Order: sequence, then structure tokens, then C-alpha cells
Amino acid sequence: MPGSPGLVDFPEPRPARVAVVGVGNTMRGDDGAGILVVRALASRLRDAPDVLLIDGSTAPENFTGPLRRFRPDLVIEIDAAHLEQPPGTVAWVDWRDADGMSASTHTLPPSVLATFLSADLGCLVSLLGIQPATLEMGCGLSPDVADAVAGLTDQLGSWLTCSNPA
Repeated sequence: MPGSPGLVDFPEPRPARVAVVGVGNTMRGDDGAGILVVRALASRLRDAPDVLLIDGSTAPENFTGPLRRFRPDLVIEIDAAHLEQPPGTVAWVDWRDADGMSASTHTLPPSVLATFLSADLGCLVSLLGIQPATLEMGCGLSPDVADAVAGLTDQLGSWLTCSNPA
């Protein structure tokens, strides 16, 4: 599976309205990586009317109402995922193949939410996985995943603030 620590390619041109949903549990080590990316982006993108950031925690399906009202062209879910790569690797994952890959403790598999969002909202849905090192309860982020969160936050933040959305 292609991917590298903290670096991924984003679609160009950027879709006009993008929602980013962080998924996971911050009390379980690297499982909280997606949530931490969204939280870090929140301070950078306060005044971006074409970007919606959602801390989906372990039940991102509870946030379909705000997503419907926002009417995104693209939803990006960010979650810890078993990519069979070194810790901190970030890669796009086809959500149709993601069941069993997620390291999170969500209530629904990523494919169920993605299928629903794609059909209900008529938008593209993409999943960014971050390879965890530890999912142990009470641990903080591992150094590799902390670096990946910082790199992905910078890269995604720059892409989301580009001046030429589609």
C-alpha cells in the first residue's frame, strides 16, 4: 500500500466544499490521531466557510446532520488504520476495502458510513489512514504518529486554504 510518513497527495483542483472528519479515541494512544489532526486544523481554519471540521470521536455517524447542512463535495475521514506499514505512515485507503483495517473503536465500520455519506450527500468520500504504533489505553501518541499528525496537519491545512478550489 503506497504511503509515507506524513506525506500524501491531495486531489487537484481542490473541491469547493470539503469536510474533514477525525475519527478515534484519544485515550487509546495513536487511535486519536485523526481527531488530533482535526483539532489542530480548527485553529488554522476558523474563517474558512468552505471547510467543515468534525471531531467524530468513536461515533462519526452521529454527525451526519452537520454534514448534510454543509453539503460537501468531498468528505475526508482521518483514522488510525492497520496499513501494514511503519508507524506514522499516512496513506489513502479505499473505503470499500477498509473494513477490518481500522484501528479505531468506532461503532460502525468506515465503509458503512462512507456508503451512507456518498449516497445520501452525493459527494465523494475518502479515507486517510495513519498507521499506529500503539493503541494502549492511557498512552499518548507515539513519536512517529505525533510527527505524522504534525506533517499531515500542515499539508492538509495548506491544501484546504489554497486559493483555487474547483
